[in-house]
Amino acid sequence: MGKRDNLGTISPHSLCPLCQEEANDAFHHDHRRNFLRCGNCHLVFVPAAYYLTEADEKAAYDHHQNSPTDPDYRQFLSRLFHPLKNRLTPNSYGLDFGSGPGPTLSVMFEEIGHTMNLYDHFYAHNPTALLHPYDFITATEVVEHLHNPATILFQLWTLLKPGGHLGLMTKLVRNQEAFASWHYKNDLTHVCFFSRATFEWFAHHWQAEVEFFGSDVIIFHKPPPSHTA
Repeated sequence: MGKRDNLGTISPHSLCPLCQEEANDAFHHDHRRNFLRCGNCHLVFVPAAYYLTEADEKAAYDHHQNSPTDPDYRQFLSRLFHPLKNRLTPNSYGLDFGSGPGPTLSVMFEEIGHTMNLYDHFYAHNPTALLHPYDFITATEVVEHLHNPATILFQLWTLLKPGGHLGLMTKLVRNQEAFASWHYKNDLTHVCFFSRATFEWFAHHWQAEVEFFGSDVIIFHKPPPSHTA
């Protein structure tokens, strides 16, 4: 954790890690962290002083027991898998970003004929995977962990081919009252919390189409190049 001031608190003013606007909306606080909301892109986030060290963050991820042989985990991932697979052309090339210690979604797409590449900062640190264009990109339970969401999401968007799809899974912020009792905020590796309004801000910023499925699946479609006569 970072340093506090002499009062043991952190300033309620901080730059939004997504749009870089100054955020001073004290959205929520508990005995461990403060949560701010950006008035521009509507991201709810914790200031950088609350970030875990990289070692502590990895230690938390090492406890994950995900595996492609676990039917419950496959069922969980199917919430993104099914709507996304219906939007892909045969033999597409995809990237599973933040694949984790037990890559599974990539296996599910390979089983239906697609080719997959993996990238994970801790478990599949393969920088060359971030140098190729892709027909589709997935990031499941990833974006809430990002310390620099603007940089990472822009990078993924640039890797996506025109006409491609970016599929995300993350729980969505509903409102301030629900946030107060939300278990999702209690994970100290979760530092960014997105709402429908935040992803709609992205869609406008990227000039993209966005669709929502259930409470935690978001699919962006990158428009193909326009053709003029």
